[in-house]
Amino acid sequence: MITIPFTPNNTAAPPFKVPVTLDGVSYSMQTVANFYAANRWYVQLIDQSGEIVRNMPLIGSPPDVDLLLFPGLLQTSTVLYRVGTGNFEIGP
Repeated sequence: MITIPFTPNNTAAPPFKVPVTLDGVSYSMQTVANFYAANRWYVQLIDQSGEIVRNMPLIGSPPDVDLLLFPGLLQTSTVLYRVGTGNFEIGP
């Protein structure tokens, strides 16, 4: 499992962006904030051509439950955001 700390920089655009490999495919995972309308973060998965593959609210997993991000998209890889640690967890 790979652990990536969620450390947004509110002066950068986007505030958080990391390269990830999921199911053997390279993506960019980034977050954007919508504090005006929804008061929350959104996480986006972007392919190598710059197209947004998935955009969804950043839903955090509690310690004893794995709430997967990007449901229905990935076959073997998993992505979740662990609230207690403030980390993304990418597996396997």
